[in-house]
Order: sequence, then C-alpha cells, then structure tokens
Amino acid sequence: MAGQGGVHNFTWNRIIPRECQPDPYNILRLKVNMKWEIAHEPLNYAVDCLESCGVGPGMVFANAILKRDPNFGVIGLVPCSRSGTGIDLWNRGNFPYEQLLSRAKVSLRDGGIIRGLLWYHGESDSKRQQIPRHYKSKLIKFIRDLRADLNSPILPVVMVVLHYPKEELAKQFKFVNVVRQAQMDIDLPNVIKVDAKGLPVGSDGIHLTTQGQIQLGNMMAQAFLNTKFQSDKFNSHKIYHMM
Repeated sequence: MAGQGGVHNFTWNRIIPRECQPDPYNILRLKVNMKWEIAHEPLNYAVDCLESCGVGPGMVFANAILKRDPNFGVIGLVPCSRSGTGIDLWNRGNFPYEQLLSRAKVSLRDGGIIRGLLWYHGESDSKRQQIPRHYKSKLIKFIRDLRADLNSPILPVVMVVLHYPKEELAKQFKFVNVVRQAQMDIDLPNVIKVDAKGLPVGSDGIHLTTQGQIQLGNMMAQAFLNTKFQSDKFNSHKIYHMM
C-alpha cells in the first residue's frame, strides 16, 4: 500500500497523474503527527517511508470513488502501511498493528466513520517457505482482531490478491502462488478481493508501476462501490475514513 509507482533506484520521479491529484475539499490525509491535511502523493510519506515513497492506489481510489459517487462525502485517508513487513508483524502487540489501531482511533475524534480497510500485502511472505502455509489463518486472525479492537464486527475490507513478480525474480518470490491462494481462500463476511495479476510491474521486478497503481486503485474503488457490504446507512455529512 505504500506505493512505489514512479520510483527508480530509490528515487521518486515526482510525476503525479491526474487520477492522483489532490482534492482540497473532499480528500484528507492523516499525517504522521495525527493531524489532518489535504491528501496528496506520496500518500504514505513519513508514515512508512521518507525517500522511496511513490504513487500508490490510495489517492486513485479516493478520486475514483468521488467521480462515481459525487455525493459520497468527504474521504479521510489514514495511511498505515509498513513496507516489507510479514504477516507475523501484524499481530496484536506488534508495532505495525498497534500503529494502525492507534491511527484508526485518532481518525474518529472529529466524528468520522471508518468505512473500510484497504489491504495490499504479501510480497515479503512469498519469499519464505514457512509463513505462506499459515498465511490464511494469520490474515483471518488479523482481520478478526482489528474488527474487534475497533468495535466494528463487519468492517469492510478490500483486499488485493498479490500480483506476480517479473520472471527474473520468480525464484526469489517462489511461494507467491501459495500466498495468492491463501488470499483467494479467505472467506469472511465483508471481505472483497481484487486480483492484481497481470498489472504492470516496475524496474525493480516486484512493485507496480504508476500505471499499475492507477489501474489497481480504480479496481478497488469499483469493487468497493459495487459490493453490497453488510453495513448501517451512511451519513453524507460525515467524514468517511479509509485505512
């Protein structure tokens, strides 16, 4: 979710496509200091990275939601990604999980509603033999724990099914099929899957290009709007948060 679109040799080219442009009236971002600002690329700057942040799917997702549903309301994006972390680090008590939980709770202080979680994860786990076999059970536990800790038992989750790396990295990420199958097999209410298979991969062989991130963000928005999530009615005057 951190986004590496436009990053080459750890440097972002600073090209911001129109699909990722700020909307000063309707799309906000929770900064690392827990203050709201106008959302902009790179969305995860300082939350997850300082130098190699690039374009991710978050801004595209928010813009696409508002384009398709202008009455949706103000969207507050709450970036919580931690690049390179395996699923084990998203257990209760570990920093990535606790940071996510803390930031999510802070986002509610001004009367907003958490509308959903955007989850894009799995590359690092696809390199290790032991973890992929338990990926499904660990991911289910993560979702259930988060829903319980946020007192949101049917929190919608839009989950990306991992894409394939370039062929030259296939041996390094040789358990990608195991992780993909585990993600496909998740069968929890209000979890919708978006398959990133076939999206363009950048020069590092593993992260999506800017165009790939744009396609993915649009796919996630379409999945979110098209899915009949179990949920209460939403108030168009509230700020809706996406983690």
